[in-house]
Amino acid sequence: MPSQVAGISERQQLIIQHLEEANQELSGQDLHARLRASNSPMGLATVYRHLRQLQQRGQIRCRHLPSGEALFAPLGRDEHHITCVDCGTTAVLKRCPVHHVDLETEDSQGFALLFHTLEFFGLCEQCKSRPSH
Repeated sequence: MPSQVAGISERQQLIIQHLEEANQELSGQDLHARLRASNSPMGLATVYRHLRQLQQRGQIRCRHLPSGEALFAPLGRDEHHITCVDCGTTAVLKRCPVHHVDLETEDSQGFALLFHTLEFFGLCEQCKSRPSH
């Protein structure tokens, strides 16, 4: 297990480790199943509580699918998406179009910026070629 991050419990560190090892974003349910399979079981409510706490501390990021499902990823994975509003298909953008944007002090309104999310929505190839569109 990686070295302990200040203020992060062992269980939270375990969640971060699983998110870092995954090659994609994970839902709370997916993470819960991975923890069970790795002999580190944790209740589903506990998983979601730790995910919320880690997100509030700026240790992980979360994005919501059009279905409402939340997906979690480690903070260091600067990944952005384009999602079809019809079928929910998601593609990862090859680069972050706002990676080099720096908020001026007056623009940040006193916030300490931890991370950003950026998501585009549209119609995928299959959905836009349907007669109803």
